[in-house]
Amino acid sequence: MADLQEELSTTAEAGKLDRSPAPPEPVPAPEPEARRDPLPSREPLPVPEPLPAPARLPAHEDEDEGEGEHDTVRAVDPAERARALLAEHPVTDGYSGLPWALRELPWYDFETGDNGLECDVPRLRRGRVGAQFWSVHVPEGPRADRPVGATLEQIDFVQHVVAAHPEALRLARNASEAADARNCGRVATLIGPACGAALGDSLGTLRALHSLGLCAVTLSGTSWAGPDGLTPFGEEVVREMNRIGVLADLSGASEATARRVLAVSKAPVIFTRSGARALRDHPANLDDALLAEVGAAKGLCLVPLAADRTGASVREVADHLDHVRRVAGPESVGLSGTYDTAEAHPAGLADTASYPRLVTELVERGWPEADLALLTWGNAQRALRDADFTARAARERRTASTARIERLDG
Repeated sequence: MADLQEELSTTAEAGKLDRSPAPPEPVPAPEPEARRDPLPSREPLPVPEPLPAPARLPAHEDEDEGEGEHDTVRAVDPAERARALLAEHPVTDGYSGLPWALRELPWYDFETGDNGLECDVPRLRRGRVGAQFWSVHVPEGPRADRPVGATLEQIDFVQHVVAAHPEALRLARNASEAADARNCGRVATLIGPACGAALGDSLGTLRALHSLGLCAVTLSGTSWAGPDGLTPFGEEVVREMNRIGVLADLSGASEATARRVLAVSKAPVIFTRSGARALRDHPANLDDALLAEVGAAKGLCLVPLAADRTGASVREVADHLDHVRRVAGPESVGLSGTYDTAEAHPAGLADTASYPRLVTELVERGWPEADLALLTWGNAQRALRDADFTARAARERRTASTARIERLDG
């Protein structure tokens, strides 16, 4: 502080301020007293160097070259804006079929990308992916007859893959762990969704799967979440999921089930692979009335990059994102790659490295940076965080449920 005071006002300068000005020299004839400035003169401040002139768009062919004053200041390149935004707000990919795809390969190199996958470490880096939900769904086949055991094998395999790539991946169970992984330069790997059949109609199995890291369960395809909505046991499943912090995935669920879960659940619900039915009539897509309800409940619709659900081009996918954002609100829209699944992808969005291209399209459409940040990172983090808060509050009110399906639905 002393150095700063000496720099601002040295002793000599202070003395100058204390001295009275010298008396004026006598003149032949009296004249009016000259006006003096009340403050001592100071040396002028240094003038900063001028900023470089903004870049200009080239003049149109029908404009005169001399009309430079009408040139438009060139906007920042949309691709540069997209890359800058993704550096701060990376993508949360809401659905990846990578675990099953890896299990089906006789050999793979996840670090260098020397394989036939749509997702690997280099592609995750280029796509600016910060978190990914790894589906542990069990495809149709022999293993589907024993869904509980097959899902346990899937979870065990996910843990093995993540442990084998500690410099690239890190397991996460909630928003805090996902943020920690991102801050350490790792891709947060969240386990789920699992199919509802993996619960084996047992709340104890649900809790056991959650203890292994399961974050989400798809409710469709069960006896307690069917075309007519939730059964009493189904409602108890949703309440127990709220109590332990597991997200309910309603993609593929009937409208009756979706609306009943929205009414029962205290935590946000997610649709991991749903677009807008107003744009493409696919069974998994949501109509505008349901989208509005999802927005009102602060749920999350993760728009898939799947040609049969959202179209065969980047522009068509962006149209779905525009529509969901407009109807459900900017806080209820997210992204779902559906990579390494049986889904065909739109042209230009072939793998996880393609996310900057999609974000660039949205920048060109005029999406505000705040809405883009919600789309890529913020909304998924908010859903995970709200599920965790709901679980903490619920555990103070109720203990683990011992309900059994034969008692409630029998």
